[in-house]
Amino acid sequence: MNWKKGIAVALSAITVMAMVAGCGSNNTTTSDQKKIGVIQLVEHPSLDAANKGFVDGLASKGFKDGENIKIDQQNAQADQSNLNSIAQRFVSDKKDLVLAIATPAAQTMANASHDMPILGTAITDYVTAKLVQSNEHPGGNVTGTSDMTPVEKEVDLIIALVPNVKRIGAIYTSSEINSQLQVEKMKAYAATKGITVVEATVSNVNDIQQAATNLVNQDVQAIYTPTDNVLASAMANLAQITDAAKIPVFAADEGMTMTGGVATYSVDYYKLGYQTGLMAAKVLSGEAKVSDMAIETQKDIKLTVNEERAKKLGITIPDALRKDMK
Repeated sequence: MNWKKGIAVALSAITVMAMVAGCGSNNTTTSDQKKIGVIQLVEHPSLDAANKGFVDGLASKGFKDGENIKIDQQNAQADQSNLNSIAQRFVSDKKDLVLAIATPAAQTMANASHDMPILGTAITDYVTAKLVQSNEHPGGNVTGTSDMTPVEKEVDLIIALVPNVKRIGAIYTSSEINSQLQVEKMKAYAATKGITVVEATVSNVNDIQQAATNLVNQDVQAIYTPTDNVLASAMANLAQITDAAKIPVFAADEGMTMTGGVATYSVDYYKLGYQTGLMAAKVLSGEAKVSDMAIETQKDIKLTVNEERAKKLGITIPDALRKDMK
């Protein structure tokens, strides 16, 4: 009796093990999943949109989180020590590919690893940031998409919406290379239009209101902000000062415009992230090498208008400009 019961128990155990093995054969094991790291500088609408676009771009090519890839999402909350820690952990984890969102994130990641494939997005100028040898031939382990904005169109937009403008304020973070580059280009173009640009820099969000007040006191008629990560995370701080002074802000980013600006010509950050996801898919599939992939840009520039703030400041959007809204 006992030996029969023993055989029955053994057979049952074998059956269960076979069923488990059978189920496992239809799923990708953890060891088979590609490990993707995402290092994002700070949380704000544009960078969040780029992040989502990247994940969706990968998925469109069959690389889906939780299935054949595992995405490790990390946000540094604008803290350099956090960036360093995340980058070192990604290196220790031996990620198969890393997405770096914003220039400081990409620089930190590139300093941490010289061979791990790194794709960047929401980065203005890879060459100036010393991330690549050239946009056409990166030559190292970094490539990606650029969010370079049409600075000249932004100045022309200010001229169109602020009659007889002669003094424009420019506020940006002194440590952000991408911001410095955009302001320099903006100043050069504004000079050809007979416009003086007054600069004010910040180190962190706590400096924004004082910097804005300084510009207001220097009789600027409008304020320009580049695609600046510190400002993007606290546009409400800027708007509190500029709205009270009835001075329009022209931010080089859609998300910044909707939270504190009037109008902008900008890239679509979701589409930019999606484009980066497509590039990443080529790397993961072995179709392309990072060192050979040129930096990509977005040609689809659109006009975004914050209708509520424009109305509050008494700014009318001409019909000739509305055709650029998408």
